[in-house]
Amino acid sequence: MPVFHLTWEDHFNYFRHHDKELRDTMHRLKAYRFCPKCGGKLECKLLKSGEPKRFVCSQCQYVFYIDPKLAACTISEISGRIVMLRRGIPPCFGLWVIPGGFVDVGETVEEAAKRETLEEVGLNVDIGPLVGVYSYHDSSVAIVVYEATILDGIPEALDESLEVGLFEPENIPWLEIAFRSTEDALRDYLERQGF
Repeated sequence: MPVFHLTWEDHFNYFRHHDKELRDTMHRLKAYRFCPKCGGKLECKLLKSGEPKRFVCSQCQYVFYIDPKLAACTISEISGRIVMLRRGIPPCFGLWVIPGGFVDVGETVEEAAKRETLEEVGLNVDIGPLVGVYSYHDSSVAIVVYEATILDGIPEALDESLEVGLFEPENIPWLEIAFRSTEDALRDYLERQGF
């Protein structure tokens, strides 16, 4: 099968009106124009039938994969109330989320979930069962959410947080939740708890 080859501009212009999902993906990725190995121009090519097009360097042929970023979150309770925080940074400044953030190189997903919970709301937690893994076509982040048991600490707004809230299940601010993954994880957690 021949390799389908378009320059970055040709690809973006051709699909601009023909394929909304691909157009949206390419728009998010337009910052990637040059090879991280040699600086050559990246081109979008279909390398294998049935797979998405990939960025390939026009000079060294390096395949530049755009992989999702991994985030880790926790859902914990204090006296039957779920710990949430109001975001103090964009995106979704001022909206509610569960504690969490990106996994750093050199740490496990569980370690990241514990670290982010401590950094954002001041709670030292023990990681429990997996609530779920959440990924979406229109997002470059995959989110892993765990149940967590609080070991110690007093909930307070710390890094990247405007305030901490403790919500009974019926009082969760559903209309003010920042991310679809937060909403999906909370619904899965509550269903598992019998709500």
